[in-house]
Amino acid sequence: MKRSRLARTRPSRADDAPLTAAELRTARPAREAIPHIIEAVTRGRGRPRGQNKTQVTLRLDNDVVAALRSAGDGWQTRVNGLLRAAIGLRR
Repeated sequence: MKRSRLARTRPSRADDAPLTAAELRTARPAREAIPHIIEAVTRGRGRPRGQNKTQVTLRLDNDVVAALRSAGDGWQTRVNGLLRAAIGLRR
């Protein structure tokens, strides 16, 4: 297999070196070493269990969708809030 140009020109770095036997003996699972990072990564994936929501298909005008999306991520949650307010439902 031919090595890429980038791989051939990149200088070797210390953190690219294989672990020594002593380093392997002291290694811990990521869950123990950096639990705050592992929790943050695994917590937010997928649809939350037990949510009382239904997926629907809704056709809206292009300019309405553009305005909602322009506010950034979370626009669908904000639409849900707007609809709840419009029909008088409380959270």
